[in-house]
Amino acid sequence: MRHIVSSILLALSLCVVAMTTAQAQGLPTTTTSSSSAPEAVEINPEEMTTEAINAMVARMSDDEVRAVLLDRLDAVAAAQSEEAAPKSLVERATNLWHAFSQPLLGAVRKLPALVPAQITAFQNFAETYGGFGGVLTLFGLTALLLAVGLGVEYAVRTWLIKVRNPEPAESGATLRESVTFLFKRFLREIFGLVIFYITIRTLGRTFLDAQAVTFVAPFIGYMIWMPRIAAAFSRFLMAPNRPDLRLVNVNDHWASFIHRHIIGIVILGGATIFVVDFNVVNGVAAGETRIGFWIDSMVYVYIAYVAWTAREGLSEMMRGDDPDRTEFDESVARIYPYFAMGVAGATWVLVSTLIGLGKVQLLLGGAHYTTMFWLLIAPVIDTGIRGLVRHVVPPMQGEGQVAHDAYIATKRSYVRIGRVIAVGAVLVIITRTWNVSLLSLLQEGAGIGDNLFSFAMTAIVGYVVYEGVSLYINRRLAAEMTALGMSQEDADNEMGGGGGSRLSTVLPLALVTAQGAIIVVFTLLAIGNLGVDITPLLAGAGIAGLAIGFGAQKLVTDVVSGVFFLVDDAFRVGEYVEIEGTMGAVEKISIRSMQLRHHRGPVHTIPYGEIPKLTNYSRDWVIMKLKFTVPFDTNPNQVKKIFKKIGQEMLQEELYKDDFLQPFKSQGVFDFDDVGMIIRGKFMAKPGKQFMIRKEIYNRVKAEFNAAGIDFARREVRVALPDGAKDLPEAEKTALTAAAAAAAQQQEEQAAAAPAKGPD
Repeated sequence: MRHIVSSILLALSLCVVAMTTAQAQGLPTTTTSSSSAPEAVEINPEEMTTEAINAMVARMSDDEVRAVLLDRLDAVAAAQSEEAAPKSLVERATNLWHAFSQPLLGAVRKLPALVPAQITAFQNFAETYGGFGGVLTLFGLTALLLAVGLGVEYAVRTWLIKVRNPEPAESGATLRESVTFLFKRFLREIFGLVIFYITIRTLGRTFLDAQAVTFVAPFIGYMIWMPRIAAAFSRFLMAPNRPDLRLVNVNDHWASFIHRHIIGIVILGGATIFVVDFNVVNGVAAGETRIGFWIDSMVYVYIAYVAWTAREGLSEMMRGDDPDRTEFDESVARIYPYFAMGVAGATWVLVSTLIGLGKVQLLLGGAHYTTMFWLLIAPVIDTGIRGLVRHVVPPMQGEGQVAHDAYIATKRSYVRIGRVIAVGAVLVIITRTWNVSLLSLLQEGAGIGDNLFSFAMTAIVGYVVYEGVSLYINRRLAAEMTALGMSQEDADNEMGGGGGSRLSTVLPLALVTAQGAIIVVFTLLAIGNLGVDITPLLAGAGIAGLAIGFGAQKLVTDVVSGVFFLVDDAFRVGEYVEIEGTMGAVEKISIRSMQLRHHRGPVHTIPYGEIPKLTNYSRDWVIMKLKFTVPFDTNPNQVKKIFKKIGQEMLQEELYKDDFLQPFKSQGVFDFDDVGMIIRGKFMAKPGKQFMIRKEIYNRVKAEFNAAGIDFARREVRVALPDGAKDLPEAEKTALTAAAAAAAQQQEEQAAAAPAKGPD
């Protein structure tokens, strides 16, 4: 309220001053009162004091004061409404097009004056330094300074090489050796450039006057110093003369081409700034010839030319040599040359538009060049991040598809985190280059800016938490010895082998659950930071949860049962289990069900709530019992020695010794039947390894029995005929034999259907 009253009093005072001034100058004034106007007093507005204003107001009637105040307030309101009237989209587009086109048209119109004005600048330059002889002297001193600076730099760099030679021992160096060599060479070049700069600066300020320094310093800085720094960076990355140490995936031809033209682009960009400063210092204004506009435009054309010519090399460089590239990486590699051309064109349009809007001061510090550089280098940084992650992340320690997928996911998490950091850093650099603070820019928008900033910070924190949890779980999962489903050997054995660890079973579910929870929580928090009331969303989610709970009780039962099965560690991925007659290896688990892969191929999906009992054939250890039927006259002790010999031999072999928990040995005579004695042997092995061991034991037992003269018992059918039946016809003898064989077959089937005697 106090501000409103102050504004009204100020407006009233200004109105009074305006009326007084108008009356003093003989201008007509109007009032709504019928009374006579107050006597005019000639007072200079600059000399108005509080007492004078109060005195003038005291002479006016209330109606006059009210009329003047309303009139001025109406005028101020009309002016404000006219200024605040938003421009249409067409008007804005028209203004931008006018701002963009005017610099180009102006530069074209001033082309005839370009050469004469440049000659004038050279003439003024020559007159400043005493004519042609003075210019030659200046050029000679400049060349001498360069020669001395380069000589000192060369001597220092040669001394550094003698002190410590960074050359690697072999051409086929490792990545660490290559980076070490290139980095040391880069530091040596930068140190040499520092020595060069110090030498030039010291000698220049000693032997040159202030007028000469204004020419020599920009010339050396923009045309020599900056290109040499760019060459050092490019040589570190491209290594055009050392393909065996090159850090980017590009061949020799394109490495040399890109290296040369990077230096050329920097020289041309430095020439833009140097020529404009040179003309201004020598009496030719920047807008008089617009030569800076044409040289600057040549920089963008040069970049587009390099990107188009070397598009194959640039794509290969962006693609890298990482075998785990995604489709996104391939797309970035393909479009990068065209992206570079687009950035060059967009920068040219931006510069022209800013010139047309009269904001040339933003370009004087080279902000557009810095922006273009970081936009062009951003995909290269992304490639560097992928290459660094490839070499920094430890190799996969687990086995199987799950471990491989977790390893790839771990690498991608590191890449995404690196990308977020790189994008943030590039944005900060670009905004600071244009003298813009993101935080102050958001705060200027009052409530909307604060909400957007809070929303962005919440989203960033949520993303970091999401990637951090995913990274941790994937690293743990990749370290587990995991085999998804059954191998072909397990399928041939008609029963699954050993499963993965408990972590390899639980971690995928934990990852999905944690990711879903993080997305939901931080999405709600971010929406709340935008000023949206999330209470109805939470209430709706609660009601929807109750509806799902009542309407899908079976689903709740499946989920809860699955949680308790996992807590009990009843099964793991890869283990062979049986559920109510359904058998198979656990291939996949989800929140509500599990999938079993039968050894013949079919996949059974079983909800957890429908599992009354689960039998696990792959937990901890397996005992395999083998039966051998031998004739009645076989010596059991001889068979026992053979079994013990086979067990000891297999314990000594590399292929089997680690799979045994107990060696193969005899259990003696187990039973008698009509054929012979049943002798049983057994061994204990790791789950999934018993089948391979069993096959080998069968082969060795058969070979040892043959060597010892022991035959396996064979089932025989003996038909006893009475003495008078020897003369029976052959047809009747055949019929009697067939009947006896059928009876024997029936007895076998009955024996097989009968339960086994004693514990197995």
